[in-house]
Amino acid sequence: MCGRFAVTLPTDAMARLFAAEPANDLPPVPNYNVCPTNAVHAVRAEGAGRRLGAMRWGFLPHWYETPSDGPLLINARAETVAEKAAFREAARRRRCLIPALGFYEWTKDAEGTRSPWFVRRADGAPMVFAGIWQDWERGGEAYRTCAIVTCAAGPDVASIHHRMPVVLDPGDWPLWLGEAGHGAARLMVPPPGGTLEAHRVSRRVNSNRAEGPELIEPIED
Repeated sequence: MCGRFAVTLPTDAMARLFAAEPANDLPPVPNYNVCPTNAVHAVRAEGAGRRLGAMRWGFLPHWYETPSDGPLLINARAETVAEKAAFREAARRRRCLIPALGFYEWTKDAEGTRSPWFVRRADGAPMVFAGIWQDWERGGEAYRTCAIVTCAAGPDVASIHHRMPVVLDPGDWPLWLGEAGHGAARLMVPPPGGTLEAHRVSRRVNSNRAEGPELIEPIED
């Protein structure tokens, strides 16, 4: 799964990276502790171009009467995203790219103590998650919402957790956004070994209120 991540790339650099027009409502960066329900940066196809805008992390199906009317859908499983009623239309028509520096995952020891890890690309490039999005509106409340698509963990992450976000390379972005025809389903697989690296980080990040660059600093095992 993916329940927390970090984003540090400046907005103008994001816009250049994705060749996208930035919106005016983008959340501030850096943010070393992006949590569910936060506004996140997301790139979607818009007309003949791309738009970099803000989305609420927590997908709201159209039948939710309030944002808390059902489970908080921050992830969508690759194996079922095209079948689940909440996600299938978005999986066909509303896919997005969610940039990050990396994501956090936790292991547990025999006593149940949770130890956080930070996972990022080994080449130092920005990490880009496959996402889906949905507009939701009720009673004067309106949100553009998203979920991160997850798959079975690849060899770089499997020892930490059995699930991970779908990580897309730049050559895959047009296909995921629907700009390069059909076949996006084949992208929902883990990256090959050696693509990602992971290191232990401070338990400070166990709090969703923690912030600062020290959250991603390596600590001794």
